Amino acid sequence: MRTLMAQPFTLHDVTRLRRAVAELAGSCGLSSPKLDDFVLAVHESVVNAVEHAGGHGYFKLWTVNGVIRSETTDRGSGIPGGYVNADLKPLDLTQEGRGIYLIRRLCDMADFDTGPGGTTVLLTMRLPHLPERATHRVMKRIRVSAGRHPFGRFTA
Repeated sequence: MRTLMAQPFTLHDVTRLRRAVAELAGSCGLSSPKLDDFVLAVHESVVNAVEHAGGHGYFKLWTVNGVIRSETTDRGSGIPGGYVNADLKPLDLTQEGRGIYLIRRLCDMADFDTGPGGTTVLLTMRLPHLPERATHRVMKRIRVSAGRHPFGRFTA
């Protein structure tokens, strides 16, 4: 496991955190459109904590076993029943319930652990399979020629 970032956040950190997630996830090999999807899902989880759980939380981002994961934790009163497990698209006129709906559709996996003591949102996105690095170096050809000089001549 490689931790990329771990920090508390408030409303004032949301934009900076979103940019950092985009940069770090991109440096791990995630690219558009998957990069955009992951960043938007993370953003939604952070904004939900700010808007519905007291204005602050804790965020962690890491990679492990070919995936990138984020964890957004808050100490709010929990997500009301019906929102977490709802697979139905919210009505177009509805202002609530879009964040969780988007999160579920944007990531490869989204887990919600919620209750009266707070909520933890764990988001997972598979990283692209990168070609393995060569385990050996290619040896350069070296040509040595003996000339009239008693010690020969070296050219590379």
